[in-house]
Amino acid sequence: MKLILTADVSGLGGPGDIVEVKDGYGRNYLLPRGLAILATKGAAKQVEVIRRAQETRRVRDLDHAKEIKSSLEGLGSVTLKAKAAVGSKKLFGSVTSSDVVSAVRNAGGPALDKRAVEIGGHIKTLGKHTVSVRLHPEVTVSLAVEVAAAG
Repeated sequence: MKLILTADVSGLGGPGDIVEVKDGYGRNYLLPRGLAILATKGAAKQVEVIRRAQETRRVRDLDHAKEIKSSLEGLGSVTLKAKAAVGSKKLFGSVTSSDVVSAVRNAGGPALDKRAVEIGGHIKTLGKHTVSVRLHPEVTVSLAVEVAAAG
C-alpha cells in the first residue's frame, strides 16, 4: 500500500514522504490516526505543498525544541509518585508516558506531548530511571526520572 505521510512517524519517515507499507499497518494504524493519506495523483500534487509548509515550520520548531531541551536539562531529576507494595520496590502497574509528562509539568517544566516521551521498556520498580524525549527529529533529550512510593 502506497501512502503519503502527513506527520512524523518514528522509523518510517516525515511529512510529505511517500512510503510503501503493508496493507494492515496502513489501513489499521496510519490512516485511522491521520498519520497518512492514500497516495493518489491528486494527493501527490499536495506533497510539495506539505513539504514547503513543513520546511518553514522546521526552522521555527528546531529553535523551539532547543529552548525546551535547555529547560528540561535545567530541571535535573524529576520526581514521580507511584503506588508500590509495602517493603518492596515493585510498583502496582507501571509508569506511563502520561505520568512522566504530568511529573515534568508539576516540577515546573514545559508542557510536553506524551507521544514524544519514549520509555525504554517498562518502568515497574522504584528508583532512578532514564527516559528520552524526542522534541524534534534532530533534538532528543534524556530525562532522569526518580520514581518514589506514594504515601
